[in-house]
Amino acid sequence: MRLTNYNRSDDIIELDLSSATVDLAATALGVEPARIAKTLAFRGKDEAESVLIVAAGDAKIDNKKFKQVFGVKARMLSADETLEQTGHAVGGVCPFGLKNELPVYMDVSLKRFSTVFPACGSSNSAIELTCEELIEFGKGREWLDICKSWADGVE
Repeated sequence: MRLTNYNRSDDIIELDLSSATVDLAATALGVEPARIAKTLAFRGKDEAESVLIVAAGDAKIDNKKFKQVFGVKARMLSADETLEQTGHAVGGVCPFGLKNELPVYMDVSLKRFSTVFPACGSSNSAIELTCEELIEFGKGREWLDICKSWADGVE
């Protein structure tokens, strides 16, 4: 699904600076890094299957939780595999306008913010969305508690 389908294309922020990492995006947008909604691409149960997780910028995947939910060890896709599966290069990966229909899950680490900033398919673009808009526009399947390190410094 593209953002044009929601009449939000004009809300995409094209940055003069790179937003390819959480810290770069936060600096370019003038927000705290935790509000950057990073999209991470992982291998699914089947080698040919991929899964996207959208999480807060300060959250880290908890390997134990990932295995409990997906039944496999958390293994990120390579940069080439990510581009092949999503149609977006690393640094601009987002749940919108995907090349292949992939399952997308949102992590609860995002829910503490009224709005977050996911990328929009390039290393210098973003959009400000509510969590409800993010899950709707990104075709999120469900909210998961699959990350660590973001809640009160708990690992």
